Amino acid sequence: MIIIDGHNLLWAVKKVGEETESISDIQLCWIVGRYLKLNGESGEIIFDGTGPTDKSQFDNITNLQVLFVGRATDADSVIEQKIKLCTAPRRLIVVSSDHRLRRAAQTRRAAAMKSEVFWNDVVKRLSRKQAVKEPAEKRLGLTESETQHWLKFFGLEQ
Repeated sequence: MIIIDGHNLLWAVKKVGEETESISDIQLCWIVGRYLKLNGESGEIIFDGTGPTDKSQFDNITNLQVLFVGRATDADSVIEQKIKLCTAPRRLIVVSSDHRLRRAAQTRRAAAMKSEVFWNDVVKRLSRKQAVKEPAEKRLGLTESETQHWLKFFGLEQ
């Protein structure tokens, strides 16, 4: 399970990719969702504030749950609480460059990763070419009926 400090990661993305256009929170979430799916992991990304009024764009993002904490609290406090309540902290990765959250993760023996490092990993992983799975027929060869069909088609009947 990966818990991500949303605005912290957005800031890191802008810092790392200064020459690129800025990225929105929804674009970030869809990219992180693809990354998590490729790695067979699940995660939560937590943002400060209430977010957009129409949150339907955040629905159905594969392997990623998106949370806007509202006005009563901040993302750091919610993430800290999630770290404290985690029943398997050694399997938890906290993504934030915030010292407070990194310290909280390390106290529970969870892994802590800086946002810039995480983003570089995301970009590297998603830019790799995915291996195309070969059809089973390629290894198994043609069936007897397919062989007869092609022999007949090319006029090579035996």
